[in-house]
Amino acid sequence: MIAFLAGAWTVLSRVPPYKLLTNAHDAAGALYAQATQYGDRYQTDLWYDARSDDKGVVAHDAATALEGYTLYTSSHEPSAFLVDMKGREVHRWFIPPEKIWTEDVEAAGTLGPHIYIRKSYMYPNGDLLAVYEGSGDTPWGLGLVKLDRNSNVVWSYLDERAHHDVEVGADGTIYALTHEMRHEPVEGQGLETPLIEDFLVILSPDGKVEKRLSLLEVFAESRFKWLLSGLSRRTGQDPLHTNSVKEVGAEAGGAMNVAREGDLMISFRNVKLVAVLDPKTEELVWGTLGPWVGQHDAEPLANGNVLLFDNNGNYNGPGGSRVMEFAPETMEIVWAYEGTKDDPLKSVLRSASQRLPNGNTLITESQAGRLIEVTPEGKIAWEYVNPVRGGEGDKKIPIVAWGRRYAPADLDRSFEPKPEYASGEM
Repeated sequence: MIAFLAGAWTVLSRVPPYKLLTNAHDAAGALYAQATQYGDRYQTDLWYDARSDDKGVVAHDAATALEGYTLYTSSHEPSAFLVDMKGREVHRWFIPPEKIWTEDVEAAGTLGPHIYIRKSYMYPNGDLLAVYEGSGDTPWGLGLVKLDRNSNVVWSYLDERAHHDVEVGADGTIYALTHEMRHEPVEGQGLETPLIEDFLVILSPDGKVEKRLSLLEVFAESRFKWLLSGLSRRTGQDPLHTNSVKEVGAEAGGAMNVAREGDLMISFRNVKLVAVLDPKTEELVWGTLGPWVGQHDAEPLANGNVLLFDNNGNYNGPGGSRVMEFAPETMEIVWAYEGTKDDPLKSVLRSASQRLPNGNTLITESQAGRLIEVTPEGKIAWEYVNPVRGGEGDKKIPIVAWGRRYAPADLDRSFEPKPEYASGEM
């Protein structure tokens, strides 16, 4: 008891060796969580209680939905799935993780059934970029891999822990997010180490690293550095939690006053900042806080506005989450979707949104394991619920980590989704 009280006093008083004791406490907590929470995949944040028995497509208004194929990823296996408007699977990319991590099977094996594809990007010819993640590891993220349409590895970037997002620019340049543990202090900041340091990695189309930039150091040298001082000790161990990177395209760059074509819009979740990075000067040229909490997937739109998924900031909404479009110059919310009382939008983690060419918005509601396409008026034009179930009584549903709609014209004729993949209408 005396030793316990002495240790508690040391930590609370922040006198040596308090850092050693806090680090030991955090490490012990992480090991305990891995041993007790991650042995059962259904107890992780990759599975939730299913809200209904619905499976596959449960709503489809052909008159208002955008015809095409929907690519999505699910936490139940490390695959990417392509489905048609009827919910039939028309293509799947899958490779056993041990065939990717051939030189370090342990890296892929430690997470076992928890490995899944967090984000994927489909090229017109059927090639696929895939960010692999797991659950119960710190830092998380396993790597970035490019597969061909037959799920053969074209190249892989496994030197760092890629996580959350991958973006392909107009010229084919690839933007990836990675992180690692940092033990050296951040100059001018009172952040305690060790902490997770985020990086932006810029790769050529064939996977060669062209630039690697510490987002933490860029942030600490920007006019937004004061946001770091408001972090708690726990949040400060992952100060930025960068969770999306998007290139500002030609139309968006022409319509925005806060960004130019070729800039990158980045979401820093733990400091609530949506910012614009000039990758050439390596400076944050713009940024804003907003009414969002735990935001994901900040995307510059062709009209000059920004679309994002606000996970936890919709305090008056039926489910706590919303998708919102705001004007960056005025911060006016010009459009939002929060679901309804009978069908709320709720996802405390992950999730994404995509503005479609017809003006509709495709929403990935990760926690519900579903994708919905909504009209500007908030009507559901298409809804797809993950057909996979698990756990006791098959009452658990795996998250849909991410989804994107592709029009038929987006695909090369050489890559035609094949009906033999179809698993039947749902």
